[in-house]
Amino acid sequence: MLMGRLPALFLIMLLATSLPVEAVLTDAEAVNKSGRQRMLSQRIVKNYLMLGAGVNTEVAQKQLDASIALFEQQFLELSDYAPTQKIRDRLARVEEVWQQYRVQALATPDRQDAIWVLRKSNELLTLSNDVVTLIQQHAGGNNAKLVNVSGRQRMLSQRIAARYMAMAWGVDAEEIHGELHDSITLFDESLQFLRAAPENSAMIQKKLTKVQAQWQFSKAGFKGEKEGRYVPTVISVTTESILRKMNELTGDYEALMESQRQANADL
Repeated sequence: MLMGRLPALFLIMLLATSLPVEAVLTDAEAVNKSGRQRMLSQRIVKNYLMLGAGVNTEVAQKQLDASIALFEQQFLELSDYAPTQKIRDRLARVEEVWQQYRVQALATPDRQDAIWVLRKSNELLTLSNDVVTLIQQHAGGNNAKLVNVSGRQRMLSQRIAARYMAMAWGVDAEEIHGELHDSITLFDESLQFLRAAPENSAMIQKKLTKVQAQWQFSKAGFKGEKEGRYVPTVISVTTESILRKMNELTGDYEALMESQRQANADL
């Protein structure tokens, strides 16, 4: 089962490691990219589950391969950036878990294996979140927090979709329901935090309003879950739209952080 996918794994790893490594990241870029690693930890398992459940399989396969390659590339960039021993140590733990996770994620999806992949995605998410927190603390400032929180919304969009796909596929793991609803609650709270940020420009507020509207539509799709009614294709589309919008907003907050750094440097 796994052997048939190994050539794809080798191709992805070769692609990632052969890409040119850019200049060392700025703090703002590092907060953004380390936050994107959290998202990718969940996007990978979401696409694994979509393949297993037969939901948009062609799209899911492309996203899965691209996500694994991007995680690998960004890991190399963050390793080059790592400014403190604590960050380097945490990245070493990320690498250990990542090496296990990426191989199983490329195997032919199986319901029993899906439970392991989901739990390993949680482990990778926790370690990746530690890296973001350490980088945010190193960078300092409220703008770094805005990049972190908006970046976390990207992750939550994929985490929510993954847990929903697992339930739609009939994956039997008791923690899935709690993880879904906890993630929905955190997305709600974080969206309100971002909308209240005094640093927001009119453009950012407009984008956040669009996210809010898309989010309300997505939540309507979650309501049938309690009765065992699932709309996985709808949820895959709406959460993907939210991901794109939040990725753009995270870039906007990164630009704010960088402009503030430059202003401070000019003082």
